[in-house]
Order: sequence, then structure tokens, then C-alpha cells
Amino acid sequence: MSVDTPAPAIGRDQTLSAILDATGSALADDPDRAAALFRATGTGGDGVRAEIRIGRHSVLVDEPPALGGADDAPNPVENALAGLLSCQVVTYRFWAVKLGIPLDDIAVDVEGDLDVRGFFGLDDAVRPGFGEVRVKVTLSGPAEPERYRELAAAVDAHCPVLDLFRNTTPVTTELVTV
Repeated sequence: MSVDTPAPAIGRDQTLSAILDATGSALADDPDRAAALFRATGTGGDGVRAEIRIGRHSVLVDEPPALGGADDAPNPVENALAGLLSCQVVTYRFWAVKLGIPLDDIAVDVEGDLDVRGFFGLDDAVRPGFGEVRVKVTLSGPAEPERYRELAAAVDAHCPVLDLFRNTTPVTTELVTV
């Protein structure tokens, strides 16, 4: 049985394949070039709002009225879930191309349980972050289910934001007063 891949998918996959090839070649010649620095800066706005700059992009973060905000934007933990979701989509696309697995569409749902007693300091035994996060990925395409399980295993092993959620990352903080 033959399945025709729509032209946009072919173009997308060719672009991703070219990126994979170019990156592999560049890093084979100079592995030190693999180190990348990502940065975000921000200021507290009115109330509990934060105005964030990420490169040339602006991002607003706010809280719902129950936490003192105007609900003008996602809150920090919703942004964390959005980061995980978007990284899953990107990682699935790249690894599908890398493994030669045809992938038509990806749908990702992410949800996390957070007990606010930790944030408010009402119970020191409760962590302020997520107690559990669940990711549901729905893939569609012409490949056999076993190939999509192979793809999921590769994504689980290589998704940077999933790695942040699953593993402890050293973080240093510095307080500057003016």
C-alpha cells in the first residue's frame, strides 16, 4: 500500500533533515560548538505580572485573580507545561525524520498537579512544584504502531524539557540589591 505524503510535510521533513545533516557535520568537525546558551530576562510588572524578554520575543506572565493577577496571560506553571508540550512537538518532528518514520500529525496534552500549600508555605512537607505531570501524545501517520513506539522512546530519551522535568538540574541563584 502506498501513502502519498502532502507536499508541506515533504518540505518540512526535507528542511528538518537538512538541519540534522548540517548540525551533525558541524559538530563532527568541532564538538565544542554543541554548547548553546539560552537566556531570558524580565521585570515584575503591576501586581504579580512579569514581562519577559526572550531574544527578540516578549512574553507576558500573569496569575488569575485568586492569586492577585488579572489573568491576562498564562501563569508560570502553565508556561512550564507549555514549554514541555512545545518541546515534545519539536522533538517528535526531528526524531521522526531522523528515524525515517512518517508522521502526519502530533497532538499533545499536558497536565500537572500542584498543591498550592507548598507555594504559600502552609505545609513545608508539600513541595511548591508539580507533584505529578502527565503527557499524552497522539500520533497519526501511515507507520506501524511499533515504529511510533520506537519514536516515543527516542523522544523520551532526547526531549530537553522533558529531561528538565524528570531530572534534577543544578540551579544557582544570585541576589543583587540596589
